[in-house]
Amino acid sequence: MTTIVSNGHHHEDYAKTVFGGGRGDHEEQVVEESETCGKILTVLSWILVCLTMPFSLMVCFKVVQEYERAVIFRLGRLLSGGAKGPGIFFILPCIDAYARVDLRTRTYDIPPQEVLTKDSVTVSVDAVVYYRVSNATVSIANVENAHHSTRLLAQTTLRNIMGQRPLHEILSERESISQHMKALLDEATDSWGINVERVEIKDVRLPIQLQRAMAAEAEAAREARAKVIAAEGEQKASRALREASEVIGDSPAALQLRYLQTLNTISAEKNSTIVFPLPIDMITYFMKAKEAM
Repeated sequence: MTTIVSNGHHHEDYAKTVFGGGRGDHEEQVVEESETCGKILTVLSWILVCLTMPFSLMVCFKVVQEYERAVIFRLGRLLSGGAKGPGIFFILPCIDAYARVDLRTRTYDIPPQEVLTKDSVTVSVDAVVYYRVSNATVSIANVENAHHSTRLLAQTTLRNIMGQRPLHEILSERESISQHMKALLDEATDSWGINVERVEIKDVRLPIQLQRAMAAEAEAAREARAKVIAAEGEQKASRALREASEVIGDSPAALQLRYLQTLNTISAEKNSTIVFPLPIDMITYFMKAKEAM
């Protein structure tokens, strides 16, 4: 009876091993072995540092600048405490590896992108993206190359945004497009430890034929406005002349004064011109004689 029971337990253990029932125990055992091995290697590394004093200090002590951070990995695992720096930090030879991360703002000039707008017009758009690393540990641990990924995402986002807008919005609403693009990039790169600070649309290049058509349209609109303004000016001038003629007609002396003022203006413009004033009464006399005949 005891043999049967022991065989039953043996079959249960075998079933757990085959069907994964003991997978958790196996993983825990692997983790314990890895930690034990890591402790042994750490002790050996300290022994090596002590034996090679003071030459080992040149290898163990590292310095990062004010604008840099160091992300340390010990036996392939991220060291607790986050990124180190600025200043001096300590690493163990053979088991520690570190990566320097620059926290300064970087500028990426997006090359011209050929985009088909919402109203089926092909334009070439380029922009500038200002970004920096906000979390050094995340930028190393979560993505292979945070800078390259951010640049590729910026190009794709620029094409997508421009393809969803008509041409007149692209030309007139650059500021809102830049803000929208910044919000999208900042949200997407937050998990990479990247902070997008600013996005600016540099230039929007139109096809030459479209430029000529728009220039002709603008010139025609300007000419139409100029004709309207000239017509309005003529209308106002005619009204003013009619009022002036009514005032001069009421007073004969006013016509004589206007005549003398005109002569004064002509003599001031061209001094070489000799003007002989002719009294208005003589002209009136001849006109009356002609009517009598």
